[in-house]
This record gives sequence, structure tokens and C-alpha cells, in this order.
Amino acid sequence: MSLIHCVTAGSGQPPIVFVHGFACSHSDWDAQVAHLAPRHRTVAVDLRGHGESPGTAAECSIERYGTDVADIVRALNLLPVVLVGHSMGCRVVVEAAARAPESVAGIVLVDGSQFAAAIEGTLRQAFGEPDGFRTVTRRWFQDMFAAKSDPAAVASVVARAGRLAQTIGETVMLDLVSYDVTRFSAALARLGLPVMAIQTTYSNERRERRWLAQGQTTPYLDMLRAQVPSARIEIIPDTGHFPQIDEPDQTNALLGSFIASLPRR
Repeated sequence: MSLIHCVTAGSGQPPIVFVHGFACSHSDWDAQVAHLAPRHRTVAVDLRGHGESPGTAAECSIERYGTDVADIVRALNLLPVVLVGHSMGCRVVVEAAARAPESVAGIVLVDGSQFAAAIEGTLRQAFGEPDGFRTVTRRWFQDMFAAKSDPAAVASVVARAGRLAQTIGETVMLDLVSYDVTRFSAALARLGLPVMAIQTTYSNERRERRWLAQGQTTPYLDMLRAQVPSARIEIIPDTGHFPQIDEPDQTNALLGSFIASLPRR
């Protein structure tokens, strides 16, 4: 078993595993690790082909990522674990829970979404254009931040996304679409675990991103409620796609509240 790179800190139960999004890395969770490590064992991972984890395009898929995270949970004996995923990482933690259900106490989905099938053709056409992948990635990431976001953090995240290997990026993006269309809803329905969604934005079928207001819903949240009726939905309003960076205090408070609500095992 080849384990992916991860950074561990702290001690205490339940342990928490943090999974980043597309073209991101474990460092997105620095504020959460700093807040929670005094009371919990924390593990922040780099998925294959991201951060400090090597990987080829052939090794990069949501299912493989989920297996990698489940392997980390078992190898580090993280029982029972809370899995926290951001964006693409929402799918990854759902897959990890399916592979290690006996090890998971609860799941937190941070600003998740669900791709529509129609976007596959749009992406393939864009990838065929000169510098198409870079153009799509730059536009998406620039749209992920609100006016209140720290400019230095924005520049760092956008630049990091631009360094993702194109072959890996294109493969993972198309796999995301396939996963969302064929597997995501059913995988959520089979969880049988406590779930909290922290939601800040909505992306329409053209992946145009909008900030949410309190009480607002989206097709993704409606799908989540239908598949996981007990899911706890929390909106952080007027915030970009990275609430763990833009609103760390609110994000940390919600994580702490959810963890405290879990049954003792």
C-alpha cells in the first residue's frame, strides 16, 4: 500500500481527517488544524497529484482518492474518524466512508456542488483549445473568492491551481463530472452517517459562482436533503468558495458544534 502525503498534529478523540479540493492542498486547512489540534488528532492529506503526493493521471480519480483516504484512516488507526472534505473533497470523503464505514463517525461537506452532465462537452471543447485547461482553471479559481477575501491568499490559491499538471487536471475534472452524474447521489444515500454541509456558494450549469444568503437553497442542497434527510445544513452568507480560509472562525465553530453532537463511540 502506497500512502499519500499527510500532515498530522494534536491528539484526542475523535480524530479528524481534512481533504482538500481540486488543484488545492492540505495547507487550506491550516486554520482548522491550529484550532482543533489541541483537542483532537488531526490529519490533513494531499491527494495524488496534488501538494506533496506524487501521482499520474491514470492514478487520479474520485474512487482512487477515496480509497487512499480510507487507507490512511486504517493505517493510522483513526477510530472513529470525522471526515471533512472541501469541494472535490466532498466526493472523496463520501467514497472514503463507503470503503471504511466501520471507521467513520461523521462527515462534513464544505461548499460542495454537483456537476451537470452537459458540462462535459463544454470542458472537452475548452481543453481542445490552446491553453484551454489553464484558461478554465484560472477563470474558475478567480471566481471562487469574494471582495472581502485577502488578496494575498487569493493570489496564492490561484497560482497554485495554475501549477497543477495539465494531464492530471483534465483527467480529474472530467472524472468529477462522470462521478457526479453516475454515482454521487446514490453514494450519499448509502452513507447512513451523521452529515453536516457548510455551504457558501452556488454554481449554475455554466459554473458561474454566486454567494449564498441565509435561508437560500440550491439544486445541490436539495439533492443532499433528498438523499440524506437528516443532514444538517449551515450557510455562511456572503462568502466565497473557501470558508475555511475566508471565515475560519465561523467554520471552526461549526466543525466544533458538529463534532460535539456526534454519539460517543
